[in-house]
Parts: sequence; C-alpha cells; structure tokens
Amino acid sequence: MAPVIARPISESKPYLVPGKLLVKELWFEVPLDHSDPSSKPVRLFARSAVKYKKPIVESSPPEAAQRPYLVFLQGGPGFGCPAPQDSTLSKYMLERGYELLFLDQRGTGLSTPVSADTLGLVGGPGDQADYLKFFRADTIVKDAEAVRLCLTKDYPPEKKKWSTFGQSFGGMTTLTYLSFAPEGLRECFITGGLAPLDKGPAEVYQVTYQRCKERNEAYYKKFPDDVATVKWIAGKIIELGGAKGIPLPAGGFLTVQRLMTIGLNLGKHGGIDQVHNYILRMKADLDQFGLLTRWTLNELEQDGSWDVAPIYTLLHEPCWCFGPGVAGNWAAERIGKDIDGYQWLRRDWAGPASLRDDDPLYFSGEMIYPSLFETCPELARLRETADLLARFDEWPPLYDVAQLARNEVPVYAASYNDMYVDSNLARATASRIRGIKVFETNVLYHNALRSKPEDVIPQLLKLRDDTID
Repeated sequence: MAPVIARPISESKPYLVPGKLLVKELWFEVPLDHSDPSSKPVRLFARSAVKYKKPIVESSPPEAAQRPYLVFLQGGPGFGCPAPQDSTLSKYMLERGYELLFLDQRGTGLSTPVSADTLGLVGGPGDQADYLKFFRADTIVKDAEAVRLCLTKDYPPEKKKWSTFGQSFGGMTTLTYLSFAPEGLRECFITGGLAPLDKGPAEVYQVTYQRCKERNEAYYKKFPDDVATVKWIAGKIIELGGAKGIPLPAGGFLTVQRLMTIGLNLGKHGGIDQVHNYILRMKADLDQFGLLTRWTLNELEQDGSWDVAPIYTLLHEPCWCFGPGVAGNWAAERIGKDIDGYQWLRRDWAGPASLRDDDPLYFSGEMIYPSLFETCPELARLRETADLLARFDEWPPLYDVAQLARNEVPVYAASYNDMYVDSNLARATASRIRGIKVFETNVLYHNALRSKPEDVIPQLLKLRDDTID
C-alpha cells in the first residue's frame, strides 16, 4: 500500500520572533487510520523555523531555500512542542543549517487535541478506546512520514530525507521510525529515550521502581526531617479529607496517593528541591492554620499536568506494550504495592500510623495509577476508557528488532542517570541497534535537554561530526 501523503491545509506567512528566527505555521490533514484513507480526518499542526539573516542585497526571500529538515519528536506521550523560540534546539541546530520542524503529535498541542470533551464527540468509552489506539508511536511515525512527503515533494532526491531529534517518548518514537520507515531518515538524535524493545510495562516497572527508590533515598538524605514530615502530612490529609480526599480548586481531590505522585519531579534536575518545597509549604500551612491554603492546593493540583494532558495518563502503559499479547493491566499499581515504601498503593493501607518511625513513604515516579482517575476531574470522566485500554492486548508491533540490527541510518544518543528510562535497559537497547553512537553519563538527568542543553547537544554533535578522536 502506498504511503499516505499529508494534505496541506494552510501555511502562514513567515514572521520574526525573538532570537531572529523566521517562523511559519503549518496545518496538515491525515486520516485517523493510515490503512484506511477514508477514515476520520486528523489535523496536524507544526511550526517551522530557520535562522533569519537579512541579506545585503534583496533577491529571493531567504525562506525559499531548501534547507534540510530536522523534526523534533516531543516527549510524553501527550505533550505538544514548544514554540521555536522556547526550544533549546534552536540555539544549536539552526546554526548547523537545518530548518527545524516542531510537529505537534496527534492528540497534543494544536494537533486534534485529546480531552474528555473532544473524546465525548467520538462516542462512548468503547469508541474512545478504539480511537485512542491510533495515538501511539506507530501511527505518529506514519503521520511524520506523511508530512515529510508533503513538505519535500518538490525537493531533489538527496534532500527528501530528514533528520529527527527525539526526547524521551520522542526517542521511543524514533526507534519505531527506524524500525518501519528508515527510508525517510537521514540521521537521528535521541535523548533519554532508548527504551527496551521487548519488555512490557510490568518488566519495565520492576526496574524503574528501583531507580525511583534510589532518588527517594537521595531526597531523604538531603532532607532527613522530611521522613517524619511526609508521614505527618499524609496523616493530616486522611484526617482532613476522609476517604475522598481534600477538595482541590479545580474540582479534584488531594489524597495520599495523589500527593505521592509529585515524586515524578525527582527524575529531573532540581526535582528534589521542588518536592521539598511542596512539603515545606504544606507543613507551614498546616502548622499555622490547620488547613492547606488555595495557593498550595493549586500548585499541587497543577503538578503533573494530569488533567491537561490526558494522553499521558491514558496511553502511558500502552506505550510500553511492544506488540501483540502485551497489556498494561495497571502494571505500576500491581508491581508497586508489594514494594516497601509504597504501601500507600494498597487499598487496605492503614495509613502512616502503621509504619515504624524510621520507615519512609516513598514518592512514585513516572507511574500511572487507577487512583488518578478518581482524584483528577478530567480523568474521572475517562475511567472506563482507561480500563478498556489497560486490558487491551492486541497492540501492533512498535519495533522491528531485525531491522534495527541491520540499521543503516546514523543514530546519536544520550543516555543518563535516568529514573524513567533505566540506563542498563538503555545500554541493552543500544547494543541491538547497528551503528548507534551513545554519549553515556551519570551526572545528567532526564530533562537535561531542557535544563542543561550545553552539556548534551554539543556531545551529540561531536558524535555526529566524529570529533572525539
């Protein structure tokens, strides 16, 4: 079957943004199901950016030049791309002569965004689950290829391929791209996204819970008083909120389980201090007033973006389901509730009073729990849909291991001291990709591309340019 070519809908006139970038806004249309071109259309949004240099003599406009594209594959799943002027890639890659393309993945940003309301237009929970099955990496790659074929239709053959830069989930998507559409790729950069090729959610969480415990131990080593404080706050939440939890400003509820998800921040630079600041603020409120102020509750409710990026929660475990026969089945809860420190995951947990004085409560990391669909108002509307996706086990393959073993596309990857993508699993994946070059470090965390780009991007470019020797 011939690949789908995206239908262009509109393209804005180029405009200048701070940093002297020339930006265009582009809209495309692709089918929901690429194997059925007549299926429901999906709109995709992208911004392209080139570095603007005013010519000495005006002739053809600079935007007319056919620069090689580099498309950014955002992390998540479920988050749209930053604006070009807000991306660290613009500083480093535009100088290399690329035209950057920030393509919002379907369901994110402005690309047919997913929410409880937009899913309600699709139908009931069964219809919504069937719809969302087309929002994983395998279909995102087909979208990217459709857009590439559209944008480069008038390019000479040597310029039709493009480069990709995948962060986190975008790196996992890159592995899917290399598996099933390598003919569209010139080169690939990956940061924090060398996911295992043949391990399902349960196997992944067996490992990442250990990394998460290590980050918790680092947290409590830095803030030893928080061992007692966190348990005290947990007890206060139970006391003040009862079985349902403390009402949050936007309609959700703060429970102990919801509180412990702020540990998602522990895997990034500055995350330990961020978690401590939440705990410090909560203790200050409770000490002074016996309640949690709106400011504190609002900050806790917005942490994690659970309600504004529902794909992250709905498709997080499915994005680890590498092929047929693998289901999520709420693996994070199943695995975690039997690990010391995560007793709070058990429905029959008796509360912090059941712990010894020196037993800490551990925060969770990049784990999704059914309780989020009880405490987040947007997600509560999608609980049945989430259950259907959790039980589904007929996912199409995400990777072609044989193709990766004979890969011919240059791949440059950064692997970190990572709470989300275990470095040992990443190393095993790299060993299965022919020709990959990896910059491996234990002094950077998962969000280094955003927090410390000067320590990451130049290293990848050295791999690309063979300057290490």
